[in-house]
Amino acid sequence: MTTATALESRFATARHVADAVLFEGYVLYPYRASAAKNRLRWQFGVLVPPAWGPAHEEPSFQQTELLMEPKGDATLTVELRFLHARRRTVQQALPEGGFADVAELHMDDRVLVPWDEGAEERVEMSVTLAELAGDGAEIPFARAAREDTEPVTHADGRCAGRLVRRTERIEGRVRLRAAELDGPYRVLKLTAVVENTNPWTPATDGEDREAALPHSLVAAHLLLGLSGGSFLSMTDPPEWAKGAVASCVNRHTWPVLAGEPGRSDVVLSSPIILEDHPAIAPESIGAMYDSTEIDEILALRTAALTDQEKREARGTDARAAAVIDLAESMPPEVLERLHGAVRALREITGPDGPEDPVEPFDEQAVFRPETPWWDPAHTDTPDPARDRVLVDGVPVGVGSRVLLRPGLRRTDAQDLFLRGRTALVEAVLHDVDGGVHLAVTVEGDPGADIRREQGRFLYFQPDELSPLEDA
Repeated sequence: MTTATALESRFATARHVADAVLFEGYVLYPYRASAAKNRLRWQFGVLVPPAWGPAHEEPSFQQTELLMEPKGDATLTVELRFLHARRRTVQQALPEGGFADVAELHMDDRVLVPWDEGAEERVEMSVTLAELAGDGAEIPFARAAREDTEPVTHADGRCAGRLVRRTERIEGRVRLRAAELDGPYRVLKLTAVVENTNPWTPATDGEDREAALPHSLVAAHLLLGLSGGSFLSMTDPPEWAKGAVASCVNRHTWPVLAGEPGRSDVVLSSPIILEDHPAIAPESIGAMYDSTEIDEILALRTAALTDQEKREARGTDARAAAVIDLAESMPPEVLERLHGAVRALREITGPDGPEDPVEPFDEQAVFRPETPWWDPAHTDTPDPARDRVLVDGVPVGVGSRVLLRPGLRRTDAQDLFLRGRTALVEAVLHDVDGGVHLAVTVEGDPGADIRREQGRFLYFQPDELSPLEDA
């Protein structure tokens, strides 16, 4: 395999994640143009024309800076990817001939409506290290304005109307330069700037964002690859490079190592902050364009849309139609796979470090019948006031005094203030997955009585507390 072929293969792996970035929020559930949250389009990586941006506080450029350790005369390959907004209008065929714009065109399987589609664009380039020196390299690019029409016909072949897609001209440039840094190793600071250089200006001062989007680079991001050598992680650099990494300036984008884990010759610079070597979950069934939600919930909600809602979604966008088809055709075993997965387990240590390990919690020590409480065959319903659970061999239930030891899975800073405090157990609760949670009030809390009246408690798992002697 040649170096170029190998790099392309690693780019292909990184593009799976880049596609999720490119189409993040492209069309949101319930996937209809009429939905309120689909009326303000594209929030990430939008580079607007320079004449429009300053007054509206949106950038016309993005800058990526990172360190690289090239080998020999390595070549830097750069791929700029973005969406080009394509404005679609709907026209109905007139009985006397010709077409007229309409707000809706009802077909048997869909309802076509005006909509802004996103066409994927790529700008590819390769430069040598020599070309990156000094002022570096500058690569201008442009996409011409155009208009396309697509006929729309009924099932029997009769003309119902047409879709008219208008794309505006866009212009931009990519500037690349690299400078060698002083240090124990040969390291170069790479700067890559993507600019929208479109000369378009708004016709009036009050022209809104919708007018600027067709002239913008939407969801712009970069893929960078070295034919020989490696990039340094911006989040976990070696000790000797931390100062140089801290001096890098990234504007409106953030670079992370991409491609296969363990490699460092490909970088994705994304308008959404990611961790090194991001990956799509293997359980994912396909693009649903709404990663702020859970795929399982989206699939269930989408399948539950009414037939009319599905017709509207199919007429909104081809990608929305694909989501509807995906949800409708999903077999039960695939949906079950979305319910959750354990990626890895790690030892949780106590507040004094590894020398004070937390004993793993024994699920079998919970005093509950083998039949789950939510099963109709269960004859004894759970009682938060009566149930007890074994913690360190001691039955703990309502009225027990405990010492709080929030574990490493906690991310709320407030938990740090609770470590070492004593508390009173108010209830023992079970969730549908078999987990146990202890509702507590902190001793000395002046609002404890109010919490009890309102049923607002703090919740901890059994391995996050210790029973006190008088429990």
